Amino acid sequence: MNGLLLVGHGSRAPESVKEMDEVARLVAAGLPAVRVGLGFLEMADPPAGLAFDDLVEQGCEQVVVLPLMLLGAGHSKSDVPAVVWEARERHPAVDVRMGSPLGVSHALVAMLGHAVYDAGGDGLPLLVIARGTSDPDANGDAHKAARLVAEWTSAPFVHTAFSGVTGPLVPEGLDVFARLGHRRMAVAFWFLCAGTLVQRARDDVATFAARTGVEVVDAGYFGPDERLVPIVVDRYRQALAGVPPAVNCDLCAYRAAWPGREGRVAQSIGVGHSHLAVEHRH
Repeated sequence: MNGLLLVGHGSRAPESVKEMDEVARLVAAGLPAVRVGLGFLEMADPPAGLAFDDLVEQGCEQVVVLPLMLLGAGHSKSDVPAVVWEARERHPAVDVRMGSPLGVSHALVAMLGHAVYDAGGDGLPLLVIARGTSDPDANGDAHKAARLVAEWTSAPFVHTAFSGVTGPLVPEGLDVFARLGHRRMAVAFWFLCAGTLVQRARDDVATFAARTGVEVVDAGYFGPDERLVPIVVDRYRQALAGVPPAVNCDLCAYRAAWPGREGRVAQSIGVGHSHLAVEHRH
C-alpha cells in the first residue's frame, strides 16, 4: 500500500488547522488508492513524525513525504528532510521518498489571479503579501510570484510585502501605494491557508484604509480548493518517478554563503523551529 504524508508548517489558529485538514481531505479524494496523512512541524498536532508512523501502522510500505508549503524556505529544505531521514531510521523496511513544495507554478498563479479578478481587482495596482522567511531564495520566489500574478491581472504596478522576519512589512508595503497617489488597489495573499499572520495582515490593511482613505480590494488567499489537488498529485507522482525535490542550488543558503547567514552552509537538517529541533526535544 502506498502512502502520502502532507507536512504543513502548523498554526495556533484553529481555522488554519481546519483548512489544512480540508486540503488533506481533498487530496485523499483525488488519490483514492493512496493513504493520505497530515502532520505538522510545530504549533499543531499531530507532529509529522507521528503522522508518518500512523501511515506505516496502516500498512503503507511506500510513503512520499510532501511539504504542503508554497515557498521552498528552511522548513522545506531542512525540517521536512529531517522528517524523512528520521522516518527512514525508524522504518528501514519502508520506501520513503520526499517530494517538492508547491512552489511557484502556473496553476497557483492562475488561482490567485482568478481570485483577484473575482474580487474586482483586475487592472488595479497590486500588493502581494507573503510569509516572510530568513531564506533569501524563498523571499525572491515571493517577489517572482507577485510579478506573475500582476502579469495575470494586468496590474499597472506591483509590490511585495511580508508578514514578518524580512521586509518590507505589510504596513510599509501598503504605504508605498499611498505615497504614489493610488486611491484604489488590490491585495492578494500568497498563503495556503488562514491563520494568525493572514489576520494580522488584514488588520494592517484595515488600519491603512481607515487612515488614508485608499480603497483596498481583498482577493484573499488560496484556502482549501479542489484546484490544489492536481498540483499536489503532480508533486506526488514526481516523487514516485524519482524526480528529486526542486531546489535552487545556486541561490540556496544551505549551499552558498549569504552575508550574515554563512553558518547555514552545510548545516545539519532539522535545525530550526520544528518538532525535530532541539528546543522541542527538550
